[in-house]
Amino acid sequence: MATTYFTPKTFKFLRDLAANNNRAWFADNKQRYEDVLRDPFLQLITDVQAPLAKISPHYIADPRAQNGSLFRIYRDTRFANDKTPYKTWAGARFAHERRREIQAPSFYLHLQPRDCFAGGGLWHPEPATLKKIRDFLADNPAAWKKAVHAKAFRERFEFWGESLTRPPRGFDPAHELIDDLRRRNFAAGQSFSDTIVTSDELLPRIVDIFKRVAPMNDYLCAAVGLEF
Repeated sequence: MATTYFTPKTFKFLRDLAANNNRAWFADNKQRYEDVLRDPFLQLITDVQAPLAKISPHYIADPRAQNGSLFRIYRDTRFANDKTPYKTWAGARFAHERRREIQAPSFYLHLQPRDCFAGGGLWHPEPATLKKIRDFLADNPAAWKKAVHAKAFRERFEFWGESLTRPPRGFDPAHELIDDLRRRNFAAGQSFSDTIVTSDELLPRIVDIFKRVAPMNDYLCAAVGLEF
């Protein structure tokens, strides 16, 4: 049976939080947060487990409220100029089982009023990881082109993040994948409306996006020496 997880109250809470981003307001509204956002998100993560396992047995949908797939609502403000204590969005990372050993691509879901999306890949890879990916791209262009240059991928997904203005040092400026080699991030996804989020189309939409972005994650796993 199709399931609806979120309602317009979910986005109303996030908008109210953005307008009242302080500890006193959140304390008064914590039960509201749990009822309309956290608990339904944890149920969604639970329901992602079975379809995600079919995409890859090495990826985890962890529905624990602490240290699971769901990002904490609390911001880390130690080194930030913005000292507001709470995130005004909700997100979940479906991570590789070996992510604590090796920086790995993941699947991701982001919910924010008028800015909802899902996708996958590696965001801000560390220099050593980035070098591995670029080396692998330079030596294995055909599989990358099949994964992300196909019309079906290009028409549906957009890459996120910035690129170098010049070719990275040590790589041929005339390489057929030079635009990809210049990337600083290897992450892509697709946006969808708030209406989708509050309907029973959400879970199938997420699963479909993960299936279609999986070839990119598969390639990135190979680049860093991980199983997919």
